[in-house]
Amino acid sequence: MSETVLYDVTDAVGTITLNRPDGMNSLTVEMKEALRAAVVRAAADPAVRAVVLTGAGRAFCAGQDLREHGDNLAAGRGLDDTVRKHYNPIVLAIAGMRKPVVAAVNGVAAGAGASLAFACDLIVASDKARFATAFTGIGLAPDSGMSWTLQRLVGRAKAAELLLLGEPVKAPEALELGLVTRVVPADELAPASMELARRLASGPTASYGAVKAALDHAATHDLASALEREAELQDECEKTSDHHNATEAFLKKRQPVFEGR
Repeated sequence: MSETVLYDVTDAVGTITLNRPDGMNSLTVEMKEALRAAVVRAAADPAVRAVVLTGAGRAFCAGQDLREHGDNLAAGRGLDDTVRKHYNPIVLAIAGMRKPVVAAVNGVAAGAGASLAFACDLIVASDKARFATAFTGIGLAPDSGMSWTLQRLVGRAKAAELLLLGEPVKAPEALELGLVTRVVPADELAPASMELARRLASGPTASYGAVKAALDHAATHDLASALEREAELQDECEKTSDHHNATEAFLKKRQPVFEGR
């Protein structure tokens, strides 16, 4: 694993940390490849039942490293197909993971950096966090799924405003808009995010994965199709030990203990 992305597992929580603090965690090719590897690793790791994505230093992620991008433009490589090769697979791996993913946004989340946060299931933001779409500021279209995630978070009209004008959104407004799950003081971000992730990690992992799958399907299908997908996912969850044990615990008036299987 590259030192630009750190990976740690503690208490069934896999923590992925973007680690280029001097560059505001802006994304180079090396970093994007390391991030994808870390997300895929967390998804496949049986010891991980929830994931936290965060940034080192004062930024969550400032998006694409524009120095590297500028070098590509100067060399005639354009975008160097990084959207298809890197950003798209990373976002699909985060959103498609059958485990809950918490973004702990400690500072600026701009461009693709904001897209990474929006691809997560829950977002805990520091009161110093700021979100900016940033793409039109350099004459580009949105990428990394923002055209899909943003309008589902805030509605099409507000998404259009944020994407067209590119004005930054501070943490309190982000909470009002529904962009984030909660806002906490900066010095409480790490413990608050880990507390939430540990809560998820002690829960019914398969059930959480089914929730994500059901929401993704329902977002682009009609009611009849959503009902059928729910039935399929219920059948899958019924086969888990967690469901059987939790049902027995409920009938015996005990608190269920979930093992993630």
